[in-house]
This record gives sequence, C-alpha cells and structure tokens, in this order.
Amino acid sequence: MAFNGFRVADSDMHVIEPPDLWQRYIDPAFKMVAPVGMTQWRRDMRVMVKSSVISRVGPRKGARGTILGWKKEQDESYALGEQRNWDPESQAEAMDREGVDVSVLFPSRGLFVLGLDSKEVMGIDGLEPELAAAIASAYNSWLSDFCGHDPSRFYGAGMVAPHDVETAVAEARRCVTELGFKAVFLVPGCVNRRPWHDPYYDPLWAECQRLDVTVAFHGGGRNFLKPDFALEVFEPLMMYHTFTHPLGLMTALVSFTGGGVLDRFPKLRVAFLEGNCSWAPWLMHRLDEHYEWTGGVEVAELSKKPSEYLKTNCYFSVEADEEPAKYFIDRFGDDNLVFSTDYPHGDSKFPYSLKGFAALPIAESSKRKILWDNCVRLYKLNGG
Repeated sequence: MAFNGFRVADSDMHVIEPPDLWQRYIDPAFKMVAPVGMTQWRRDMRVMVKSSVISRVGPRKGARGTILGWKKEQDESYALGEQRNWDPESQAEAMDREGVDVSVLFPSRGLFVLGLDSKEVMGIDGLEPELAAAIASAYNSWLSDFCGHDPSRFYGAGMVAPHDVETAVAEARRCVTELGFKAVFLVPGCVNRRPWHDPYYDPLWAECQRLDVTVAFHGGGRNFLKPDFALEVFEPLMMYHTFTHPLGLMTALVSFTGGGVLDRFPKLRVAFLEGNCSWAPWLMHRLDEHYEWTGGVEVAELSKKPSEYLKTNCYFSVEADEEPAKYFIDRFGDDNLVFSTDYPHGDSKFPYSLKGFAALPIAESSKRKILWDNCVRLYKLNGG
C-alpha cells in the first residue's frame, strides 16, 4: 500500500477499548475496584476510576443535536468501527481506507484511566500505586491480544503508571521483552506534582534507554492531575481543548531538554504526540534564551543548550492540516517529524488525513520522511 507513492506509518492511531476491558483483564486481586468504561452516549470515551469519572466531559448537545466534539460526517466515517465495536478487523479496514501501511496504537479510555494522584486531592480519592500498576498491566495485556490479530501492521504503545517508578520500570520491561511493543507512553500531567526531570524517574528513563524503546508523551484531556493543562477556568471544549494537548507536551519537553533528562540519558528517544509541532520553534527559542540567562547557575550540568537535545532526541507529530509545520522545518529540519491520523477521535480528519497532509506547503522529500522514514527510526520498525 502507498499514498502518492509513499509508504505510510501512523505514529499515533487510536483504539477504542471495550468498556469492560479492566473487568476482564485486571489482576483478580483488584477486580472489585477495576475501572469501568462509560457508555452513556455514542463514542463515550470516559472511564470511571473508583468514584471519579475521567475525562470530565459531559454529554452536551450541539446546535445540530450532535454530541459536542464529534462532526456529523463522522457518523459515516466511523460507522464500520461502531458496528464492529472497534475490533481489529475494523482497525485494519480503517487503515486501508486512509492509506496507512502500519500504525502504532494508543488508547482512548486509557488516556484518562490513570488521571488521579496517588493521594487524596480536594476530597477526590487517590489512586494507590499498586492499583495504578494493575490498571496499566491489564490494558497492555488487552492491547497485546488486539495487536496479535495483525502483528505485521499493528504495533503497541504500552501504558506505564508513574505512581511508583519501580513498577513502572517492570511494566516497561514487560511491554518490550514479552509483548513486543515499540513504545511506552505517559500523559503529561504530573503525579504528586513531581516533574519529569525529577531524579525519581531516572530508573524508568534508564530502562527505556537500555531497552532501546521510545518514550511517548501523549496529549490528554481533562483529568485530576496537576497542573491542569485545561487551565480550569474554561468550560467550552473549543477553548480548553486548545490548551490541554500542546501545553502538556510543552511542559514535558522543557523537563526533558532543560531539566537534564536527555543529558543524563543521551540515547533516549522521546515523542511528543497529538499536540502539534508548530509551537516548538518559539518555545525552544525562549528556553534557549533563558538557558543563556540563568542556566549556568541553575542547570550547570547541561552540556548543550536545550534546542540541541530536541534535534538529537525528540520527535513531534504533525497534524494532517497543520500548515504552520513548515516553520518547524525551517528551524529544525525535517528529521524530527512524524505523521498521525488520530483515528478515530473527534478531531481526526479521517479518512482524508493523508489528503490534507499532501496539501501542506512543504517539500515532497520532507513529506516522504515524515510519512515513513522518521517514524521507522523513531519506533525501530522493521529494524529501523
């Protein structure tokens, strides 16, 4: 399969997990507190964890009677997936329809399921580290079965729970050595307000570097972790969703480049997905300025300026119609960008993602690298 003569790897395609996934796959010791997928309306991606519903999005109706966040034309686009309950066959059919050869699969409900701190916050129950680890392990076991339906095209991104670093290390190891996954992912929100450059997480980054597996940060929706990248004061989806995904990724990128993670682990590959790439030139310009201003005192351990770590270790997904992506290429070149459809979410352009990408004002040689070469290198696909 090819699109305009290019092979296509989707760096960030989604599955929609069955609502009873955790009841079926979780360690029996935790079955009584297993998360439950919500099913109050079509394409409901919320999940109830203990007594909290995450993501915190209500079933509001739009002007045309549709659920906000979904376009009317997606009733047709996603009809097969819904009819087949988002099974592996419908996933492969969607890839064929879009023109995608292989995909790295990320969750939907699973983007929210770990969105609680370890401790009680503002009267909201905390998520015990043991339960968080069991939730992640159950999802990964289910995803392994899903990918097993077509292992030549489906590649897993494993969930790790940062609530306890030792169990996160063990689960990352299982994802790679036993399940064959190509990445482990985290949402940007910080558990117990501990930033990603805190040395507490160094055993996880060390193990991922040893395993030669990508660490992927994926933008998420509203949850109960702090800081709240939806900025709390905004209620309309149009407003808070503008902030949630890129702001979370910005925070993680600053931690990894300015906080010394990539200096301590120079072979680590880090992906920043579903939050655009066009902000990176401005952010890194500003971070470099601040490094020159106070970095010699505050982060004297850095061996180079933050933007240099971006160029050697970091990858970003390009939205299908992200015209400003050309400015990223102007600043950093075209080696650090990968393509994503975001199927089957409300802001996906499926089944016209590739058509939109083909119209972007960037060179054909760059498009080839973004659609295939860079993703193969990022995830080590086919020995890349």
